[in-house]
Amino acid sequence: MKIKRLLPLTVLLIFSVSLCGQGLQQAKSGSLLRAGTARTDITPALPVKLYGYASRKTYSEGVHDPLSARVVVFENNGRRLLLVSTDIGSYGNEVYHTIRKAITDRFGFSESEIFLSTIHTHSSPTLTVNSQTGDPNNIEYTKFLQERLLAAIDEAIRDLRPVTAGAGKGSSPVGANRREMQADGSIKLGRNPEGITDKEVVVMKIATPDGRPLAALYDYATHSTSLGPRNMLVSGDVLGLSAQFVEKILGKDVIAPVFTGASGNIDPWYRVLPEFSSEPGWIPEPVLLGNLLGVEVVHVFRGIRETDLTGDISTDFAILECPRKITAEAPSGTDQPSVVPVHITAARIGKDVAFIGFNVEMLTEIGMEIKAGSPFRYTFIITHCNGSAGYLAPAGLYKEGGYEVESSRFAIGSSDMVVKKALRMLYDL
Repeated sequence: MKIKRLLPLTVLLIFSVSLCGQGLQQAKSGSLLRAGTARTDITPALPVKLYGYASRKTYSEGVHDPLSARVVVFENNGRRLLLVSTDIGSYGNEVYHTIRKAITDRFGFSESEIFLSTIHTHSSPTLTVNSQTGDPNNIEYTKFLQERLLAAIDEAIRDLRPVTAGAGKGSSPVGANRREMQADGSIKLGRNPEGITDKEVVVMKIATPDGRPLAALYDYATHSTSLGPRNMLVSGDVLGLSAQFVEKILGKDVIAPVFTGASGNIDPWYRVLPEFSSEPGWIPEPVLLGNLLGVEVVHVFRGIRETDLTGDISTDFAILECPRKITAEAPSGTDQPSVVPVHITAARIGKDVAFIGFNVEMLTEIGMEIKAGSPFRYTFIITHCNGSAGYLAPAGLYKEGGYEVESSRFAIGSSDMVVKKALRMLYDL
């Protein structure tokens, strides 16, 4: 009887010794994966102009929920990877280049090692460093954001420690195709339940070697536009609220960096609402949808059993020049550039997980095609990453038209170029 009782303890001790021995051996060989994490509050202290809707002319009128920046730094054998998720609408090209330079100057990251991304919430401050056109409050906020990001990255680097990593997949109905066809064949922004939608939730689990969770990275394709132009409260909207939920459930020491997948034509099921409803008994739609997505993230996270102490890192960066669309406003032969640059950043950790970031608002069909062709089991499609170049639509939708196609700067066929280049980069990793 005593032998039977001691058996589980003996097995546990053998496993622990084996795990520690494996970790020490990997550490000696320089192949041990390390990671550091940080989260910082980036909620504006002053009223600001909000991002995303041109009809909003006045300042924000309060804060519904706090905004955060979440940072993960990976390191293995001298190779590094920086993933930054921010509860912001867009960096824009000018602000992106300013902040990226500050990051590279201070920490020495190469361009291929940086994923500076936003969740594209339309209830966050507009970023600007332009004293001629930018609002003074927003300029002050942008400087504050940069300081907070640099401090968080520094904290994450100082927090580097051996970790295990694993990944899993789930599914969520939160996003819906928004290209609603009218009786006359035109497309309006609405809800198209039968339209193509990427329901996949990709989750990466980072934990200490003894199993204590540190981070739940996840990727999902939806706009954070459950709130519309009449909302004047600062909020992370669906994706930001989902991250807050995940962190609340998994514990205060766990961060949940969320990344926006290919969602140019995907809105939340309940979209562009005027406010957080306070009707008694009612759950405000952004909270409802954020929690629904967060529940799936937690389920997937807790179901990830296979984790690895290793995980070598490879990164790549390219600028792909795609043809610019010729329009009546910008006919051929004008001084306007003939190409639109697409920034593509690719990275892998180990043999199963890849991140690929784009500075475009990619429609969901394109992201699904890249994931289907990726050589990696888990591929994070990260849009609104490392700048902003506008909507990128698949060739098949150009004949239908609609907001995404009409506002795109890219000529038909550009999406095929991006898919081909992205897959080439993933395979080369």
